[in-house]
Amino acid sequence: MDSRSARKHQAILEAATTVFLNKGYAGASMDDIARLAAVSKQTVYKHFADKEKLFSEIILATTDRIDGMIDVVTDIPADADGLEENLTRLARRFLTALTQPQVLQLRRLIIANADAFPELGASWYEQGFERVLATLADTFRRLADQGLLRVDDPLLAADHFAGLLLWIPVNKAMFHGGARHTEADLERWATGGTRAFLAAYGRPADAARP
Repeated sequence: MDSRSARKHQAILEAATTVFLNKGYAGASMDDIARLAAVSKQTVYKHFADKEKLFSEIILATTDRIDGMIDVVTDIPADADGLEENLTRLARRFLTALTQPQVLQLRRLIIANADAFPELGASWYEQGFERVLATLADTFRRLADQGLLRVDDPLLAADHFAGLLLWIPVNKAMFHGGARHTEADLERWATGGTRAFLAAYGRPADAARP
């Protein structure tokens, strides 16, 4: 793909993302996308055979954003004295990344079309959030092996950690549409979620020494 064609391809993807997020799959049209991308509808069809293929590409392209989160999840030192601080910092970054307005809009869009595109929804979950949970489970397993956590089922522990953090903001966003949260909200959820997690999975202070 030459540079001019690549620029058009990217412009179409960006326009499609905006249109799908604003209008939903059913409400979006290739005319809308072409207009916003400043290309002809013929050009859109040259790059994407139909609306479904374009929708699939923009949804799966967003899983690339998960790579940065995976790097964050793996970088938890085996430090008994700093475990709560380190996990709270992870929780804060986790919440910041996953409560971005566009991420929440995308989640809503995927859920709204899960019946129509079940394989797409499953792929997005597996390539995105499930990878983060698997990495988090590996991190918790490592910390348990080093005596810092009590974890029998690392993947369940990862689900519990994510659930403690995301239950409030995600449900607010799903049911209230453009629900807004403050930095203070994120800090409170990160701190409270981490403390609840450690109450269930942490070792007593005298036993959590490597």
